[in-house]
Amino acid sequence: MSKAMRLSEKWFQRGLWLVAFAFAGFLIGLGGKVVENLNLVEEPLTVEQFIDPRQDAASHATQKEAYQVMQEADDALEQARQRHKVAAANSQTARETFDNWLATRHATARPEQDTELLARTRQLDQLKAAEREALAAVEKQEQIHLDAQQRHAAAVQQHDALEAGAQEPYARAIQLRELRVFGYRLALTLPLLLVAGWLWRHQRKGTWWPFVWGFIFFALFAFFVELVPYLPSYGGYVRYVVGILITVLVGRQAILSLQRYLERQRAAEALPDNQRRESLSLDYDAALTRMGKGVCPGCERPVDLKDPALDYCPHCGIGLFKRCGACATRRNAFTRFCFSCGTPGEVNKAPA
Repeated sequence: MSKAMRLSEKWFQRGLWLVAFAFAGFLIGLGGKVVENLNLVEEPLTVEQFIDPRQDAASHATQKEAYQVMQEADDALEQARQRHKVAAANSQTARETFDNWLATRHATARPEQDTELLARTRQLDQLKAAEREALAAVEKQEQIHLDAQQRHAAAVQQHDALEAGAQEPYARAIQLRELRVFGYRLALTLPLLLVAGWLWRHQRKGTWWPFVWGFIFFALFAFFVELVPYLPSYGGYVRYVVGILITVLVGRQAILSLQRYLERQRAAEALPDNQRRESLSLDYDAALTRMGKGVCPGCERPVDLKDPALDYCPHCGIGLFKRCGACATRRNAFTRFCFSCGTPGEVNKAPA
């Protein structure tokens, strides 16, 4: 910031820079939402969209039917296992009772108990038959469940095969969709960058420069930061190619700008001292800023301004110091008044 700028003006400048950054921040937030939501312009894609609808429907129907049979078989199997458990418990209880009764009969050896022995034996056989019947029902439900499970697994495998066949066209469609969405984002951010370039070239020093710089920051952020994550990859080739193109374009522009700058400097250095000084007087703050940094305002090369014998630039010959016409004090040739006596610069004479 120029040393010739008024203190209040410096604070106003800082406040306006805060306005510029705040304006850029809000624009960046809005732009980020817009860029992100441009993805909603295109319908989302799924693998199922690239599977034959009839085969997909048949596969899902088979899976649903097999799963329903499995659920029903699970419920029936649970009931059958419970019935078998009850039958086995009844049979075990009857066996224990029979064994106890039989031991008692052997101890007493009473023949009149033979009829009861036959009845108990038939009852035990019936319980064992019921247990075997319950076990058969369990095995039947287990078989039904196993068949349904295998059918469901086969349907899932068939659907996986359909999805595997649809992966390639799905991937191509995703790439094309990403390219289209990236095109929408590029169509939005590239004009912003072009407008920012025009504003930087023509309006960056105008009255409304805080909003101009805020928009420039926003456009640069939108193009070089928000757009990059959505750049299609294709194995990294696109990113590297785009990076090379941007580097070449920016580098070429920088080289051309440097050449134009050097040509302007050479042309300016060829002018007489009074014409060069007159052109520099139009940018008073810039001339004093360069002097404050220890560089020549005319050619922008470093000079030793602390040397009391140095009045002219040794590189381009422009006068850097002169004597005040009123008090003969050695002073900066670009200041408007003598710092010693306050005499305006128009009265000053060239260095002796």
